Amino acid sequence: MKNRRSFLKTAALSAAVFSLDSVTATAARAQAKAPVKGKPIVLSTWDFGRAANEAAWEILKKGGRALDAVEAGVRVPEADPNNHTVGYSGFPDRDGRVTLDACIMDEHGNCGSVAALEHVTHAISVARLVMEKTPHVMLVGDGALQFALANGFKKENLLTPESEKAWKEWLKTSEYKPVINIENKSYSPTNGATAFNPLMLPGNVYNHDTIGMVAMDAEGNLSGACTTSGMAFKLHGRVGDSPIIGAGLYVDNEIGAATSTGVGEEVIKIVGSHLVVELMRQGYPPEKACKEAVERIVKRSPSKAKEIQVGFLALNKKGQYGAYCLQKGFSYAVLSKDVNNTLIDGKHYF
Repeated sequence: MKNRRSFLKTAALSAAVFSLDSVTATAARAQAKAPVKGKPIVLSTWDFGRAANEAAWEILKKGGRALDAVEAGVRVPEADPNNHTVGYSGFPDRDGRVTLDACIMDEHGNCGSVAALEHVTHAISVARLVMEKTPHVMLVGDGALQFALANGFKKENLLTPESEKAWKEWLKTSEYKPVINIENKSYSPTNGATAFNPLMLPGNVYNHDTIGMVAMDAEGNLSGACTTSGMAFKLHGRVGDSPIIGAGLYVDNEIGAATSTGVGEEVIKIVGSHLVVELMRQGYPPEKACKEAVERIVKRSPSKAKEIQVGFLALNKKGQYGAYCLQKGFSYAVLSKDVNNTLIDGKHYF
């Protein structure tokens, strides 16, 4: 009888603890969903994110919508001839063709995407029109170009002399493999270096990669954008994570937003940005959610993870933010009423 009473007492205590844990978890999720109004903020990947943030902030500070802000922001690096991994002047594929990938997502869960788009600088704006003018989420290749031209975009040559020179240098060896922070070693017309000569330490003007941007406007609504010319000298037709909703970008207006950068194949395998947002739904703060996603990549392939770069950037509904990456060298920029467009080095696993 005594043993039975002890068993029943222990079971009752366990049920009470379980019930308390459930209440605590529910409260944490409810708190995470509570919006912060009147405190707009924008975050973007890499050093050139600061210029992108400035363009986005012009909209946010006037009470504008986060969706408009992220589109305007990433259009800046798309048009920058000195940035060889986004938009105009992006490094071409191994056939010498510049192909762009981009996606955008708003506070209502609407999204649009383009992949393998040629001859149009502002892939992000084409992606937005896919979202707003079609019943589809993604258009690719010639179909994406046809859609863009039909909607007033001008056909242009995206391959600049600098990017062409880098491609021709690459053709001498034709070595195709991901290298840690390879985008950070791109051709610089100021010193005549050839493609992927290590020029500067990570975090400076020469360090270029996919730009991912997430923002919250004064109404507490979230949006995000991601755009790139993809991995330099890739196989023609290769598409990474940047235009894939849930991989390169994900927004849930109840919880938060996340974006990624680096070797997209590894991000796709864990549906990275969606994973980060779902972890925030469980109560993880942004940096911890990003770290968990990075650790998933390491767990899948420890040896490969040591040779590549992947980074995640996240913003939750309370305006809290954070990032995490595999290797040293990833940075992100933050701009709000309280943060003066600061460049922050992401914490790293290795």
